[in-house]
Amino acid sequence: MSRTERYANLAGVVVPFVGVVAAIALLWNSWVDATDLAIMAVMYLATALGVTIGFHRLLTHRSFSTAPWLERTFAVLGSLSVQGSVMDWVADHRKHHAHTDVEGDPHSPHVGHGSGLKGLWHAHTGWLLETQGQADWKRYARDLYDDPAMRRIGRAFPKLVLVSLLIPTLLGFALHGWTLEGAVRGYVWGGLVRIFLVHHVTWSVNSICHFFGGRRFDIEDRSTNVGWLAIPSLGESWHHNHHAFPRSAHHGMRWYEVDVSAAIITAMEKVGLAKDVVRISPERQAAKAIGRDERVVAGPTAPAPSERERELV
Repeated sequence: MSRTERYANLAGVVVPFVGVVAAIALLWNSWVDATDLAIMAVMYLATALGVTIGFHRLLTHRSFSTAPWLERTFAVLGSLSVQGSVMDWVADHRKHHAHTDVEGDPHSPHVGHGSGLKGLWHAHTGWLLETQGQADWKRYARDLYDDPAMRRIGRAFPKLVLVSLLIPTLLGFALHGWTLEGAVRGYVWGGLVRIFLVHHVTWSVNSICHFFGGRRFDIEDRSTNVGWLAIPSLGESWHHNHHAFPRSAHHGMRWYEVDVSAAIITAMEKVGLAKDVVRISPERQAAKAIGRDERVVAGPTAPAPSERERELV
């Protein structure tokens, strides 16, 4: 990773955190209302779904197909989450699946950085200063690399970061009576605080969902399901289910496993915006289930990987 890339990623971690500190001060002074929170919520949903549905289930795993214009829209929305370009994100995630919790995994809490808190730090944030964006596009994201539209969206990432901050700033400016105060509030809550939240929820899937939680499938990595994270992650925290069946559009595979992203994909399918939606039959799930349902995994005591079964895209 170059020094410029490292500094850019460090800014992406630190600046939203500074925004959260500023937001606490604004909250203390009652400089927040329903309008600010609504801007934050709308921006959170739009950009987080750009990651969960767009970057992840559509572009990385091809869990469903859709029209080119909608595919590119999701790629832009995912870019607005400020988690790196679409090319980098997809390549890193496919590399993660190819080497889950063994050498070569960009963000495992179990490999290369010790165990316990050191491993969790690396999986959650530390990897952004070392391995993020280093996966070879031609090897891990060839389909996107061969798509001129996706390459353009990837190259536009720095501009899309500015757009991601400009949109809530303009919304705050307009919805608060065309005032400078409103613009600042939109920038802080809909911009910096929202980016901070989307970042740390996503990074928690990398860290917490490979360290604590439950397992019910016989797979070789250390992924886990973490129920309390399901709603903010829009279904991504059923991560063990996902690693058992990477191409599944539904990560929540039981009625109580809330998966907002899967529900939206199903709605898209009903109105003709999604097709070829991949679902896993109960028989396939049962064939891969372990003997004791929902075995608890607690950090480094999780079983080490054995023979590896890969199912990328």
